[in-house]
Amino acid sequence: MSGSEFDVVVVGAGNAAFCAALSAQEGGAKVLMLECAPQTSNGGNSRFTAGAIRFAYQGVDDLREIMPDLSASEIAMTDFGAYTEDNFFDDMFRVTQYRTDPALCELLVKRSFDTMKWLRDKGVRFAPIYGRQAFKVDGKFKFWGGLTVEAVGGGPGLVDAMTDIAGTKGVEIWYQSRGLELLVDEGKISGVRVNKHGKLIDVKSKAVVIASGGFQASAEKRTRYLGPTWDLAKVRGTPFNTGGGIDMAMNIGASSAGNWSGCHAVGWDRNAPEFGDLAVGDGFQKHSYPFGIMVNADGQRFIDEGADFRNYTYAKYGRVILNQPGNFAWQIFDSKVTHLLRDEYRIKQITKVKADSLEELAMRLDGVDPKGFLAEMLQYNSSVQTDIEFNPNVKDGRHTLGLQVPKTNWANTLDTGPYEAYAVTCGITFTFGGLRINTDAAVQNTDQSSIDGLFAAGEAVGGIFYHNYPGGSGLINGAVFGKIAGASAANYCR
Repeated sequence: MSGSEFDVVVVGAGNAAFCAALSAQEGGAKVLMLECAPQTSNGGNSRFTAGAIRFAYQGVDDLREIMPDLSASEIAMTDFGAYTEDNFFDDMFRVTQYRTDPALCELLVKRSFDTMKWLRDKGVRFAPIYGRQAFKVDGKFKFWGGLTVEAVGGGPGLVDAMTDIAGTKGVEIWYQSRGLELLVDEGKISGVRVNKHGKLIDVKSKAVVIASGGFQASAEKRTRYLGPTWDLAKVRGTPFNTGGGIDMAMNIGASSAGNWSGCHAVGWDRNAPEFGDLAVGDGFQKHSYPFGIMVNADGQRFIDEGADFRNYTYAKYGRVILNQPGNFAWQIFDSKVTHLLRDEYRIKQITKVKADSLEELAMRLDGVDPKGFLAEMLQYNSSVQTDIEFNPNVKDGRHTLGLQVPKTNWANTLDTGPYEAYAVTCGITFTFGGLRINTDAAVQNTDQSSIDGLFAAGEAVGGIFYHNYPGGSGLINGAVFGKIAGASAANYCR
């Protein structure tokens, strides 16, 4: 059962894990990565993302450091704006209801730009998110919501680039190799017991980084920690993130932290498969709801679709949809706004109906009370303040009056056919509860002291996100703390 010997073993092989591995290698460590998935399904949840990544920047000059391929014509036709550290802090505090760990949040924000430069220097390429984060106004693209950049090739492109970079740096990756148990010698990490292709191997190491994601792919753990009906949620990403890395650490006394009853969950096609489909990627998501309305089985609206830019609401609205009768909703748009719908509304694998009138649409909304829906539409349409100009690039204040469930921005009457409707349920992305770390990404034990040789990063860490999260902050969270964890692990090995 004896195995090889390394300085640092990284459990996982997604964005956070690769950043940890590359950082540890940069610090002089001999590094092994353990990926329980086969190589064809590698990359964890990172492969299933669109690759959008949030970071603080002062303006286009900063963006050119991240995207040196940015052309003069792209700069001329685009208002990239700025997203300052203060903007990032404000968003983190607001969407987490001021619960984010202040020390960890400070690292996340203040190191976000330098971490992006580090990734770019390693060879990861980035590009503007024109298709999903910018609208054209007066002939010029304008970005909104503080999210401007994505990895070239999306999540798959990010994972493939990092895999290639790790290979050139001499980082070893074992696929179909699941970490089962942390080995400890006199209170210090001494390695990992691994199931490699069905064979048990003890891998010796001086340090371990847990970067194997949350527990969202375990129906049992979702129900235990998130609550009833969460076993019915669809899993947006990999089926392999079942919380095994978190379990390994807690089994040797690691402290838990964060919002264990919270998660990132979105509107997801009602008939999507149980787990993510790499052929579709994140195309099952449906994020243009601010420009339409959502109704439940009773035909009634149940959320303020225009409460904020979708970047700041989409990660919490999945939970609200799951709590509706039958665990579903319909998103409805009329022809005035269908040109604004994101690309995911045009994929083949979609649950969609179309009608020329609201009366016809009412009969086609599967599972919805037609009379309730038509009554809701009558009340909603009469409440829209049409004297305020509609503007998708800003929170335009075009709102409703007198409704029990208001719409704060982007309120349009639904009165111009043809109408389009899309059925959604809850798609869970990742869980917010995890391991407690300090600012060196060292895992803390239940006595609030560091476990010698154990570090963690990414979705396996708790305390950063509560209730909600700003879009694109998952990947930068994994990158920032992966880099810190790898550097700390390498330094510990010296």
